[in-house]
Amino acid sequence: MSKERARRRAARLAEAERERASRARTSARRQRRRSALRRLTPRRPGGRTGRLFIRRSRTERAGIAVLTVAALAVVWLAVPDMALRLLLIAVLLLVAPAVVVIALGRRT
Repeated sequence: MSKERARRRAARLAEAERERASRARTSARRQRRRSALRRLTPRRPGGRTGRLFIRRSRTERAGIAVLTVAALAVVWLAVPDMALRLLLIAVLLLVAPAVVVIALGRRT
């Protein structure tokens, strides 16, 4: 009976060791891949994150979106001519980023 238990324990330990080795190989492969990707990815100077909306808080972004949609609604409802509506909407969408930068300023 004890020989049988010893044999089963040895089989369990061997299986556990194979699992550990497999996980270690997978982890090492993943780490090498991340390391290679990190070396190939260009870095931005100055420690900037490269995120699109990093200069604006969530509240400011929501305010910008709400005011833009409100302006679009006013143009759509107040102007009867379709060509003039489309022209004003295009101008609004082109000018909105400049207005945001002027109104909210740029933080450094």
